[in-house]
Amino acid sequence: MQFALLASVFVIASCGLIYELVAGALSSYLLGDSVTQFSTVIGTYLFAMGVGSWLSRHIHNRIPERFIMIEIMVGLVGGFSAAILFLSFAFAGEPFRIILYFLVALIGILVGIEIPLVMRLLEKDLKLSELVSSVLSVDYLGALLVSVLFPLLLAPHLGFVRTSLLFGAFNIVVALWVVHLFKQNIIHPRRYFALGIGSLILLSIGFIGAEKLMRFSEVKMYGDEIIYTKSTPYQRIVLTRWRDDFRLFLNGNLQFSSRDEYRYHESLIHPAFATLPHARDVLVLGGGDGMAVREILKYPNIQHITLVDLDPQMTQMFKNDTVLSKLNGLSLQSPKVNIINADALSWMEAQSQSYDAIVVDFPDPTSYALGKLYTVTFYQMLRRHIRPQGLAVVQTTSPLYAPKSYWMVHNTAREAGFITTGYHALVPSFGEWGFMLLSEKAYQPPTTIPVPTRFLNSAILPTLFIFPQDMLSGIQEVNRLDNQALVRVFEQEWGVALR
Repeated sequence: MQFALLASVFVIASCGLIYELVAGALSSYLLGDSVTQFSTVIGTYLFAMGVGSWLSRHIHNRIPERFIMIEIMVGLVGGFSAAILFLSFAFAGEPFRIILYFLVALIGILVGIEIPLVMRLLEKDLKLSELVSSVLSVDYLGALLVSVLFPLLLAPHLGFVRTSLLFGAFNIVVALWVVHLFKQNIIHPRRYFALGIGSLILLSIGFIGAEKLMRFSEVKMYGDEIIYTKSTPYQRIVLTRWRDDFRLFLNGNLQFSSRDEYRYHESLIHPAFATLPHARDVLVLGGGDGMAVREILKYPNIQHITLVDLDPQMTQMFKNDTVLSKLNGLSLQSPKVNIINADALSWMEAQSQSYDAIVVDFPDPTSYALGKLYTVTFYQMLRRHIRPQGLAVVQTTSPLYAPKSYWMVHNTAREAGFITTGYHALVPSFGEWGFMLLSEKAYQPPTTIPVPTRFLNSAILPTLFIFPQDMLSGIQEVNRLDNQALVRVFEQEWGVALR
């Protein structure tokens, strides 16, 4: 019995940490700012566990029955927590945060009651010193195993909803096991057994229907028909379609609309490349959809393009899918393109090659993981990879909705030694959008675009470099790796813009 109960401690410790990790990761996906989300979720969870441990002192009798009921409650609440959070984000809107922290606190309280109760079940077989050391050792071992499995196996392959439902079922199995072990000491053990089996069936139904539930919530979130979804170790990829308009969302944030993406990608590429007739080797960081590469391949002088994108699911999808590869003109299938799936910062640090042009097409700095790609450290590294006559171009968020963020990126690049030149273009799906050219010498805009385009022409080009008064900002702050000031400013500006 002692071994069985210690094994139960291992399971319930693993389950408790899973619910915490799911809540932290899911809130980061949906709300951004991963450091804040994980910090507040973990803090709330640990405090709630303390409350649960304190409450456990008021449980004086029928310990096995109380433990079984707590275990079933943890299994159901924790098991369905990810599904509840997805649905509440889709349907509840602003109250999502209240629901998030209520669930985290409730699970924390229940988990906080679990361990003291299981220790009481073991106290007849072990001395106090052995009891505490054995329970805590097994508890920490379970936490270690789950913390490794969650990012490597569970989240990318099962997804958040199925992972939480699976571990909810583990909690129920522990409850049924305790019913079996203590059936001689339990009044009406069949009732608890039936309750456990019923809960297990409910969780199994949820596990089987998890994909339908996700689609139901995402249809509400996105409105249009969802034609592709995929949870990867790095992000949630959703592709929607309305008539002939395809839209890509990463972690709920729009990346492009096929109706006007050409405006964005032409603006990103051609002001730089029209001035680089000597360019042969190009580095593209991000841009796994291949659309920036499509525009670059219009220049016959380009001989080789290295595309570095973190997520292999993105590049595979836009290389092999018939519909999506058509959008990027089969650019990722070009023999001139070499695709590397790696973290851009780590990859550049390990490389010594320089390039005639570098295109930086990362998502906006909505989290610290992305914010590091807008720091002095990153731009210093970028500078080492650009040849003396070369250029780099960076997508730099909206100078209209987030002017402080936009100009902070300029300040940061200048701190790294670049001359910066800003410009902007209207992309209807996003509004007024900003870009930044980085060079060692003063940049002179082109007067014409020497390749076919749908948006840019000689009349529009000069207007891209003119900033109205409402797109200017006097901010002097620089984004450094150790402060990530840009993420804070970005969240503030876009929080106001989206109200």
